[in-house]
Amino acid sequence: MYEIVAKSLIAPEIKLFRVRAPLVAEKAKPGNFVVVRVDERGERIPLTIADWDPSEGTITLVVQEVGVTTLKLGKLDVGDSLLNCIGPLGNPSRIERFGTVVCVGGGVGIPPVYPIARALKKVGNHVISIIGAKTADLLIFERGMREASDEIFITTDDGSYGRRGFVSGVLAELLSQRRIDRVIAIGPAIMMKVVAEATRPYKIETIASLNSIMVDGTGMCGACRVSVGGETKFTCVDGPEFDAHQVDFDLLMARLNMYKDKEQEALTAYREGR
Repeated sequence: MYEIVAKSLIAPEIKLFRVRAPLVAEKAKPGNFVVVRVDERGERIPLTIADWDPSEGTITLVVQEVGVTTLKLGKLDVGDSLLNCIGPLGNPSRIERFGTVVCVGGGVGIPPVYPIARALKKVGNHVISIIGAKTADLLIFERGMREASDEIFITTDDGSYGRRGFVSGVLAELLSQRRIDRVIAIGPAIMMKVVAEATRPYKIETIASLNSIMVDGTGMCGACRVSVGGETKFTCVDGPEFDAHQVDFDLLMARLNMYKDKEQEALTAYREGR
């Protein structure tokens, strides 16, 4: 049922899949995600829906090959099928007319922010997008983000494309120069933390998507619990978007690193055929 109808390499170790999932495509909204499983013995992994087409019955997923399951997924080709694709899950993004909205995307956080920026522009917001990557060859979804934005700024850590530096540097400049009504950030946890600290003095509503910590996607495993405003929340059912000024990012980053050793052991065993 979940046939891969298109596949492309959009950056080193980052692949885009278009998957036939008509029921998901019919109901998908910006901010939603799906949980997929590659095979019977495979783990469940959450992937944010980067785009969807109800008329074709397809959804677009972007996968960075970092662990065993994403490597297995990356080996699938057009004509192959996913075993499961459950969704749309998660609370959709709040889409309404705020005024001037800044959408910040870092690395593989750019595809998830794309449908949000597109929807915000469609309802009349002035959308400023800031997207960044380590190097030029790792920058993805630039064309889509340009179409979804009224203004766009691009950064790379090494200066190989756009401005040299981080997305937070551009954001700091914008905050000092003009009125910003809302900020949405999706990317590495440290990036979202810096964005939140940049907007805090201005008291600008800032939203962070914590999709990177999710596992099960249904609230059953508890792996995605985070502290928001001193309260424990489950990212998959209470989020994945939260008030960035209330998120305990230090705790979040500690939890993200909790199983790094086990993940590396599994990856080594997989590559050695064990």
